[in-house]
Amino acid sequence: MTAGTVLVVEDDDAIASLVALYLEREGFRVLRAEDGETALALWHRERPRLAVLDIGLAGEADGLDVCKRLRAVGDTPVIFLTARGDEVDRVLGLELGADDYVTKPFSPRELVARVKTVLRRASAPVAPAVTELSGGAIRVDGTRREVSRDGELVDLTTREYNLLEVLAQHRGVVLSRAQLLELAWGAEWYGDERTVDVHVAQLRKKLGGALGLVTVRGFGYRLD
Repeated sequence: MTAGTVLVVEDDDAIASLVALYLEREGFRVLRAEDGETALALWHRERPRLAVLDIGLAGEADGLDVCKRLRAVGDTPVIFLTARGDEVDRVLGLELGADDYVTKPFSPRELVARVKTVLRRASAPVAPAVTELSGGAIRVDGTRREVSRDGELVDLTTREYNLLEVLAQHRGVVLSRAQLLELAWGAEWYGDERTVDVHVAQLRKKLGGALGLVTVRGFGYRLD
């Protein structure tokens, strides 16, 4: 029995082969694609559990395009591979809903560990609960993992939802960026604390001023 199927989208054959080797050693079935269009075709046919996606793909559809199109039709977890120093691409990837990113050069063992962590979080059960914020204008449904504003569903990525749920569970409490990373991303996540700022900005953009999400300068955030 396999641990599931992972789609590896990377146009560098050496990197793709190394990633596939380490994933297969851990029991994963690996699909490989060298370009965005092939990756999307494989995803629609095979519906993998997770995609490891190089941002800098050659061709008409780069990694950001592929992630955007995946997010339009599903919620498959995505881990981005990025070149060192491409902070703008990393931020864009997170805004599009990437679950994690790994900077090249990277340890294939670390990547496999992140794959396992993201899949574990994605499959973790959630407590059925409904939380109302801002006098009922915003509703967080923990059973369906849905958020609505004034009765209209709001499309949040997995990370955005997790962050909002953690903030809602700790209403009135100031949480540092490090605390939010541990609670919403998991203790095993390796990313930069600025990731929290990116997702907070997205929550404010999608839910508006009614959210009541306060920045505590030099520390973190509080949901009133």
